[in-house]
Amino acid sequence: MHAQSPYDILIVGAGAAGTTLAQALSRGSAARPTGRYRIALLERSLAEPDRIVGELLQPGGREILQRLGMGDCVEGIDAVPVHGYAVVKDGDAVRIPYNHTHEGRSFHHGRFIQNLRSKARTAPGVEIVEATVTDLIECPLSRRVIGVQAVRKGATQGEKEPFYATLVVVADGCFSNFRAQVYRAKPATNTVGHFVGVVLQDAALPIPKHGTVSLIRGHGPVLLYQIAEHDTRMLVDVKAPLPADLKSHILTEIVPHLPAGLQQPARRAVETDRLRRMPNTVLAPATQGGRATKEGVVLVGDAWNMRHPLTGGGMTVAFHDAELLARLLVALPDLGDWDAVGAVLHRWHWQRKPLAATVNILSVALYDLFGADDEYLAVLRDGCFAYFERGGTCVSEPVGLLSATRPDTFLLFYHFFCVAFYSIYVMFTRPRTVRVPGEKAKTLPPPGVEEYPLLCLKGVRVFWTACVVFGPLLWAEYRWW
Repeated sequence: MHAQSPYDILIVGAGAAGTTLAQALSRGSAARPTGRYRIALLERSLAEPDRIVGELLQPGGREILQRLGMGDCVEGIDAVPVHGYAVVKDGDAVRIPYNHTHEGRSFHHGRFIQNLRSKARTAPGVEIVEATVTDLIECPLSRRVIGVQAVRKGATQGEKEPFYATLVVVADGCFSNFRAQVYRAKPATNTVGHFVGVVLQDAALPIPKHGTVSLIRGHGPVLLYQIAEHDTRMLVDVKAPLPADLKSHILTEIVPHLPAGLQQPARRAVETDRLRRMPNTVLAPATQGGRATKEGVVLVGDAWNMRHPLTGGGMTVAFHDAELLARLLVALPDLGDWDAVGAVLHRWHWQRKPLAATVNILSVALYDLFGADDEYLAVLRDGCFAYFERGGTCVSEPVGLLSATRPDTFLLFYHFFCVAFYSIYVMFTRPRTVRVPGEKAKTLPPPGVEEYPLLCLKGVRVFWTACVVFGPLLWAEYRWW
């Protein structure tokens, strides 16, 4: 057995959250006599990850990386600048540009993670260990978590080795093996569908260097963004139950409704590439510390809080959480004082809200609208598209929320319900498109006065639907327990 290795902090998982937290904590603590933490970053495999999400970094996330001294991690990986979004509906595209001073990046996820790991490896006091964590170690008397059991890569006969630390941080991602063990009451996750991903070769987006959301009636949104010079990621939202033949479903139901310039590359990719699925799971952030979780252990990243990946805000939230948590922890003279750590976790939970809650609520609310599956959500989806067409603050302020450069939950509330009221106005005043199966779509003139009574009733239902979408999301973020 290897010698026991005492650390100040163990971080389980060297993904986006774990590496940035290690980097942030490595800057040291003025409250500690030695100044530096001894940090072990444990990761099952240090090979380049291969995932279909985590490939778009919003401008707000880039700013946090720069503050942490990790801004150069987006360099040298064939990353592509992102200047905003384009939303496409029925062949029309509306541009949603970032503020001219802001710029995101899109890239192959694995290359970016490898750069983050390389940066963390050179941070003072950080040791990266390739090992599979199998168990949390608890003190038999206090039930406090005091370390983990792990199997190092290459260990003979799968021999487990104990790693001990004052504080254990679990950052093992959306499929966390330890989430249920950390909480005294298991948190509820909600899988709202799946993204099916392929890579398109030499595809031309409707607006270059803009993430593209294609709205297809009767189906979930399709997200496209360039991740390298010749590679464009396409993510097709497929709701449960999944079709028996995914490839046929995408080729017949999705590809013909994409922008014309994307149909041939998409068809070629679906026919030749391996279709890969990723569940889109939502997990609201529950409080930690006190009696909510076991002593000595903290959850971060997707192990703790997940949102829909439609808006590409997940890594930004993870980086912001890591930066803020490290700033609060390094002010503590003793990480073993769980009352003090619990108080820090409480402050962290609420201080992260302006950015995290805004990103979380926006992602699920937009997905509900863009993936409209009833007539009232469809009114809101069409109204949202028309709202963006207005330009001005109807674009500049929402894109500040989307890019995580203007975190403001009240501003999100304001624009969401502006969209709701504008959707009702559009329903009364604009021509309507009627689709009959097997026939060509027909455009009808705006409703006449004689239709207003029924439209008023429908407008009430539309507003109520908006409340049903937004209200529970707001409650999940701001409830006090």
